[in-house]
Amino acid sequence: MASSLAALPALPSAAAARRRAIWCVLGEGFCFAIAAALIKSTRPTAIPISEMVVIRSVVISLVMAAMLGRAPGGFAGMLRTRHPLGHLVRTVLGFFAMLTSYLGYLRLPLATVTALNFAMPMFLTALSVPLLGERVGWRRWLAVLAGFAGVLLIVRPWRDNVGGAPLSVVGLVLGGVFAWALTTITIRRLGAAGERNATIVLWYALGSLVISLAIALPAWVMPSAREAALLIAAGLVTAAAQWLMTEGYRGAEATAVAPFEYGAIVHATLLGALLWGEWPDRTSIAGIAVLVAAGLYIWQRETRVRRT
Repeated sequence: MASSLAALPALPSAAAARRRAIWCVLGEGFCFAIAAALIKSTRPTAIPISEMVVIRSVVISLVMAAMLGRAPGGFAGMLRTRHPLGHLVRTVLGFFAMLTSYLGYLRLPLATVTALNFAMPMFLTALSVPLLGERVGWRRWLAVLAGFAGVLLIVRPWRDNVGGAPLSVVGLVLGGVFAWALTTITIRRLGAAGERNATIVLWYALGSLVISLAIALPAWVMPSAREAALLIAAGLVTAAAQWLMTEGYRGAEATAVAPFEYGAIVHATLLGALLWGEWPDRTSIAGIAVLVAAGLYIWQRETRVRRT
């Protein structure tokens, strides 16, 4: 009886922590949608995408330096690693994924790019068999096929273009999503090898900065005050999104918060509609619904397998 009474005060705090984690994940999706909208707002300009990545990487690196300055070992300590090759692979793959997502934000409706990004669980499931040696049952394979059917409904490759953009742009965005899935596998391996999260993020931020500088410097275009403000704001909002994501998954079990990741589609759809009149048609809405349902099912099956 005493033990039962002692457990009672813990219930409200656990529920409060879960609610806070859910709000963090919803805030993460909103911040990513805002960052995408800020990037898209530079569409009429002549700023190269690699230059946009430079500004983003500088902002995030400065934020990381400020956050890690008082950590044990400091900024330099977080850079120490025994797996430089793994970080190099993760940086190159992540850089390509980020570059293509920027291209998508500039050329495609926000809701379309956000929905295509959620094809990542399908790619990850398919890649986990040859690269991680995982066993995938027929139900998850059916969910993968359903997810790709949802992608086809959104993209509709039988048409000449999607939202006025060539299908080559859609293909590059999907190629970036595929690279993102490979990035996730690389991060899993680095984590299994004992690398700290801060070290993985820091290497990626600095590596992206080096690569984007090498590409952008030969044809550097001086951004206007407005363009610089938009891109700096996008970097700050992205840093806030990453912090919210970390807090969300630290504060509650992933099974409780992961489904709320799909709130980003709602945010992106509303922003695209309000700012640029990008209202998805019925077929696109159906494709998004199928893609989300397939992603949620894969997430649910993976969670059940891990518990078992």
